[in-house]
Amino acid sequence: MKDKELRIIQQAMLIEVEGFEFYQMAAKQCGNKESEKAFMELANEELMHGEYLKGLFEKIQNGDDDKIKLAFLPKPPESKVFDWKNVNMKSTSLAVSVFGIAVDMEKASIEFYKNARNNTSSEEAQKLYDMLIEWEQVHLEQFTKRYNEFKEDWWTHQGFAPF
Repeated sequence: MKDKELRIIQQAMLIEVEGFEFYQMAAKQCGNKESEKAFMELANEELMHGEYLKGLFEKIQNGDDDKIKLAFLPKPPESKVFDWKNVNMKSTSLAVSVFGIAVDMEKASIEFYKNARNNTSSEEAQKLYDMLIEWEQVHLEQFTKRYNEFKEDWWTHQGFAPF
């Protein structure tokens, strides 16, 4: 069981690194300081999540059963709810692309953690996966809302909005 959970935590760390790199890239491309700041805050949040998971990985890897149970107790950093009203990207096409990719990344992460939760008998691991699902769900809701707003703008700019 321990090796299986460690593999999942390794993948979770990679998911956070991928998110960090993606949001850092989005910050560089967005075209204004407010949007850049919002994406960098999000990138840094992914980095904090990755650090939490790394610490958890090390505690589990080096611990016995009692230490493993204790490793799950500390509360990880919580996801922030951003006010995305100030995110105004230089192009609607770029905004639709960034938020569309972000939505897909969050959905894939949620699915990964749900599968992990459903395939473990460890209560501690199930709690961890539920927490990771919550992290990603917060982002998914934020990104879906922004994606839909930018999508409507993009359709209008392309002349696709007959209404």
